Amino acid sequence: MVLNAPRPTQSLNITWDALPEDYRLREAPAQYVEQPMLAAALTDALGEAGLIQPEMLIASNFGLVATVNPKIVVKAPDWLYVPRVLPWTGEGVRRSYTPVLQGDPVAIALEFLSDEELGEYSIRPVFPYGKLYFYERILQVQTYVTFDPYSQTLEVRRLEEGAYQLQEPSAEGRFWIPELSLFLGIWYGPRLGSTIHWLRWWDAAGNLLLWSFEKAEQERQRAEQEFQRAEQERQRAEVEKQRADAAEAELARLRSRLNPPNP
Repeated sequence: MVLNAPRPTQSLNITWDALPEDYRLREAPAQYVEQPMLAAALTDALGEAGLIQPEMLIASNFGLVATVNPKIVVKAPDWLYVPRVLPWTGEGVRRSYTPVLQGDPVAIALEFLSDEELGEYSIRPVFPYGKLYFYERILQVQTYVTFDPYSQTLEVRRLEEGAYQLQEPSAEGRFWIPELSLFLGIWYGPRLGSTIHWLRWWDAAGNLLLWSFEKAEQERQRAEQEFQRAEQERQRAEVEKQRADAAEAELARLRSRLNPPNP
């Protein structure tokens, strides 16, 4: 089944205004302990692969802002990607992002499934709007990803002719994400003491993008292998030297026997 947001019954007057400085952002706790770890793992792999540039915005649980009829609406995806944002010129730190006003449209919004009202599948078409409706009809986020690590359900929706369409996975069960030129899929294994189902990136050739600790371990193993090879070469050279010394000593002994000193 393709879940689409309904067409608005009233016109949407959308403006792209900065969040007022006195606006109080709602502090929503994570629905389960794995959420921050899952988001951090996605960013970690991109950073280790050198795919994060200064002009990008990659964040988790970060407010996306639009003003609609004419109320301020803020949704905070569990993970998001914007290809290019304008340099931050405000006071303090950037605490929200308004597309168009502050840079490119949001390219990817990712949500980990929960049971909250107005949640990841909500198509509520009136304020404060369901998440799916907000991403599809208002922000028009190109790629919307939902993931449930407990049921291992991964769904990718892409905006086609103004509506989200479910994408089909590859034979390996992964989804091509054009905005990053990477595949996204589920991987089971350990990271930082937790062995769960993670979301991970693969490149176009099917190579898994490593996390920083995996890359460090790979480099450690490579260094250990280089040390072992060097040690083997040193031992081989030592054996060759001992053989050469022994051969030279034997040659000297034979010469001494064939050419005894004159009495």
